[in-house]
Amino acid sequence: MSSFASRDADQVLADELRDGDVASFDAAYRAHGPSVRAYVSRFVPIDEADDLTQQTFLELWRVRDRIDPTRSLIGFLLGIARRRSIDHLRRRRSDLVDMSTLQELSGPAGDALVDQLVFVNEIEQGLALLNHDQREVLVLSYFGELTQKQIAEHLDIPLGTVKARMARALAKLAERLNQGVLR
Repeated sequence: MSSFASRDADQVLADELRDGDVASFDAAYRAHGPSVRAYVSRFVPIDEADDLTQQTFLELWRVRDRIDPTRSLIGFLLGIARRRSIDHLRRRRSDLVDMSTLQELSGPAGDALVDQLVFVNEIEQGLALLNHDQREVLVLSYFGELTQKQIAEHLDIPLGTVKARMARALAKLAERLNQGVLR
């Protein structure tokens, strides 16, 4: 199937979802469930990714009237998945280890955990500095594991636009990192 055909099929799927077609919900889950699961598994343990994937699709059905016909369905889904993942992690905060406890950790395991927490915080700060279009292509690339070509197809924009947005976003992040804004 050509990229235009898959984009057209996705648009039809989005239209059918907005109209309340239950079969389109199943089709959306089959088409995009693996991508959503891969995306949320970057935020949460793999055993929790299935639940978050289901929550994402249930919310898709609940807010189907808000699907933007000018945007890609996968982009809309990954936005929901991101919010559900953040909510899930916030609810788990009581399960997280207190930072003072981390100071007691010694050796490579403790250092690695602290480094990972700092890295996650820096990523969140960096993404907040970007405009929506730049953030969207980076999230689809790095968290959605889509190629630039796939991103262009999903967003229905030229490949060159995807490359330009990514280049500008990465340059902005590098500049801010060099200025010490992200540390």
